[in-house]
Amino acid sequence: MRPVIKVCFIMTEILKANNVSKTFETKNGGRIHAVDSVSLSVPKNDFICIVGPSGCGKSTFLKIAAGLEPASSGSILFRELEIKRPDPDIGMVFQEYSLFPWLQVIDNVAAGPEFSGVKKNERLKIAERYLDMVGLLEFAHAFPNELSGGMRQRVAIARAFANDPEILLMDEPFGSLDAHTRILLQKELLRIWETHRKTILFVTHSVDEAVYLADRVVIMSARPGRIKEILDVDIDRPRSRANPLFGRLADNILQQLEQEIKGAGWGRAKLATRNKMK
Repeated sequence: MRPVIKVCFIMTEILKANNVSKTFETKNGGRIHAVDSVSLSVPKNDFICIVGPSGCGKSTFLKIAAGLEPASSGSILFRELEIKRPDPDIGMVFQEYSLFPWLQVIDNVAAGPEFSGVKKNERLKIAERYLDMVGLLEFAHAFPNELSGGMRQRVAIARAFANDPEILLMDEPFGSLDAHTRILLQKELLRIWETHRKTILFVTHSVDEAVYLADRVVIMSARPGRIKEILDVDIDRPRSRANPLFGRLADNILQQLEQEIKGAGWGRAKLATRNKMK
């Protein structure tokens, strides 16, 4: 029985970080130890959120997973192969909208399939399908500067899904949005994820957002970033923020982050960032 269980586990694991560390050299010859010995297994189809104090290496870890930044030591494996460069099966959505301003919305969404050699008619059909999914088909021929911030981020999400990646890495994609738009896009993202069941690794400063979205929440320590704890979010979807379980889990995470902030010597004034995390 044991060998069978082991094989099933390996089959479902799509991304694995093995003792990943990252050190940056500064211009004055100094060194910044950003990430330290991070190991994480990501099962296929999971939605995982990473939270931690500012500067703890969350985004750096995500860039290593995307093949945009090399690890100083350790490795991240995708389907058992080390990630050393960007892979079309690993998509990424940044906090900045990162759309091509000279292209219409539909051509922005179709850009990935175009780079992959998909013929024009087919890639436009793909783009239309995902624009319809995020409710922006009527804006297909608008330019990015004609859209609101929330609409541009929806275009960025549609573009990421149009590439049909196996994994979607998201680096604070809703961080610059107002509270109402942010909640709407959280619901939209969950709807798309439940339809397509992609694997998502999502970095956020918002504990509320992490508990609302994730199957598991990874809590990172202050720099150098290490994994402090991984918590299962055992709350049925759709989740209500009024659920006492929701509140208790969010408070647990906030307390752990506050301990990290205090331990890093940021001082009492810096604890005001706790309100932003909510």
